Amino acid sequence: QVQLLESGGGLVQAGGSLRLSCAASGRTSSRYTMGWFRQAPGKERDFVAAISWSGVTTRYADSVKGRFTISRDNAKNTVYLQMNSLKPEDTAVYYCAVDQTGLVLTTPSEYEYWGQGTQVTVSS
Repeated sequence: QVQLLESGGGLVQAGGSLRLSCAASGRTSSRYTMGWFRQAPGKERDFVAAISWSGVTTRYADSVKGRFTISRDNAKNTVYLQMNSLKPEDTAVYYCAVDQTGLVLTTPSEYEYWGQGTQVTVSS
């Protein structure tokens, strides 16, 4: 089993920044991908960003390209999501997820483990 714990959410004004963190613990494979997804009320869970074990490969949703940056520190088993130039439409619960296949995927169903989520609210 893998446990994921997100932190860093909160309330911020439009144009502001937040940094989310997600720490993984438990029995992870040697080279797991980590991803961020978000879900707004009444909507499906959407892909935000993902990063390979090495950090060389990253993928972003078009809606966050140029504003969000995903990174990871394998020594700490932690992935980060730096969110800049936040917009009200970024408001959602943000979830961290792990995919142990090592592929950098964008579909929620491909990820085996999920955190509880952290709320991000962007006011206009």
